[in-house]
This record gives sequence, structure tokens and C-alpha cells, in this order.
Amino acid sequence: MRKSILVGVCLAALLPSAVQAQNVEGRVGKLESEMRAVQRKVFPGGAGQMLQPEVRAPQSEQGPGPGSPATSALADVNQRVTSLEQQMTSLTEQIEQNQNRTRQLQDAFDNYRRSNDARLKTLETGPAPIATGAGTGGPIESDDQSSGPSRPTTRPEAASKPGATTPTKISVEKPSTGDPAEDEYMYGYRLWAAKQYPQAEAQLKKVVAEYPKSKRASYAQNLLGRSYLDEGKPSLASMAFYDNYKKMPEGERAPDSLLYLGQALTKLNKPADACKVYDELNDVYGAKMASTMKGQVAAGRSVAKCK
Repeated sequence: MRKSILVGVCLAALLPSAVQAQNVEGRVGKLESEMRAVQRKVFPGGAGQMLQPEVRAPQSEQGPGPGSPATSALADVNQRVTSLEQQMTSLTEQIEQNQNRTRQLQDAFDNYRRSNDARLKTLETGPAPIATGAGTGGPIESDDQSSGPSRPTTRPEAASKPGATTPTKISVEKPSTGDPAEDEYMYGYRLWAAKQYPQAEAQLKKVVAEYPKSKRASYAQNLLGRSYLDEGKPSLASMAFYDNYKKMPEGERAPDSLLYLGQALTKLNKPADACKVYDELNDVYGAKMASTMKGQVAAGRSVAKCK
């Protein structure tokens, strides 16, 4: 009889531990399932690797005092599971925040793309410019000159003829001279002169990529920067000008790119950097600069208030 009572007491004492063990096992199973789901979402190519928990159960610095019972293994496991659950909650919140940011970025990009598409459609469906000299083999506009921000958009003789009221527009048709690099560059130039900046920028990038050894690569990279500058994007313009000088320092438009780089930096409210660029231009190309460019450098230094 005493044995039966003793066994009953032992079973009653062990029953809560067994229940707790089952609860812990259930929590651990749930955690493992959630962690695998997180792994598949965050690291789809992770080959089943599991993250090591960053949150661990705090360790007691001092051992149990005299007369105090030692912490059971089940209590330790329970505490570790609680820490894992807290880590899982924090990780889930971070994932949700990142997903929200991604959605916001995607929405902003979609809005920009729709706006840009509408702008391109307007440009493409606008009135076609009058073609003058198309198919003759020779470009009607002058070359990309080092004469400051202004550029030719009409025939010089058209404006000077007596009785001329409407200047002739530049053709934006691609020329065909038998020189692919020349034709592609002049097509980009015509797009820029017609103020069709996005199309011009795409065309000029194509010239630099497909004809890097042609002299027109330096022209195209410089004109790319000018297109960005005219479009009101001085940051992109400064990168285009710097790339031309850095990658093609012997190119015919490398000095021009330094000149326009100084102007772009001034627009970005970086006059000190602009002054350094003008100094570099004088040091590297001063002996080769035409008087017109020297005057432009002096004007740029004055605007930037260089010493």
C-alpha cells in the first residue's frame, strides 16, 4: 500500500514536468517550422542552412547558494525557447519592415517610369522637325564645339538672310555616310540639339560602348554630360564629364569635359571642388587651350569665387 501511494506521489510530481516537456517540444517544433519559412524567404538559395540565434539565455555569473535548488534542465530549455521566440518575433518584424520599404521603392519607381514613358510618348508624337539636307551624306549642323553652354540649333545662314523669319530646324534623322561611328554620333548630336535629351543620352552611351576606339567616343561622352547638364541633372553630368577625362584623357573633348565639370560642380554648390577642377584644367591642358576656352575658365573661376 505504501509503495502504491509512493508511486502515485512520484507520478503526480512528474506529471507537471511531463506536461511542460510536451509544451516545450511543441514550441520548439513551431519555432523550427517558422525558422524554416523565414530561411526560405530571406535566403532562398541557402541550401537549408539555419541561422544561429543571436539572443541566448543569460548565464548566471554565480553558482547557486547553499540550500538553493539547482536550475533544472527543463527550466533552462524553457528559457532558451523563450529567447528564441523573442528573436523570431524581432526577425519577423524586420522582414515586414523591409518588405514595406521594398513596396514603397517599387511604387516610386513605377510612378517614375509612368511619368518618363508619358514624356517620351509626348516627344515621339510631337510635330516632326523639318528635314534639311537629309540623305545628302553631310551633316547640316556644326560639330560639338567648345564654346560654352550654347549650341547651334539652326543654320547660321538661315538667320542672316534678309526676310528670314523662321529658323530652319535641325534634322533628327540618322545620317548615312558609310562611317558607322560618325553616323551614330551625329545622330546623337542631332537628338541633343533638338532637346530630345533621354533619346540623345541613350544614343551617346551607345556610341561610347560600341566605338570606344573612335575619336567620336570622347565627343559622345562629353556630349552625354552636356545633355545631362541641359536637362537639369548636374550630378549625372559631373560623373559623365569626369569619366571622359579619366578614361580618355587624350581625347579631343577631355579639356571640354573638365570645363563643364567645373560648371556642374558649381551648380551642385561645390565651388571649392570646381576651383580644383579649373586648376587641373590649366595644369594639364593650359598650353593647348584656345583663347575662347581660357576666357570660359576665367568666367567659371569668377562664378565659383576661386582665389
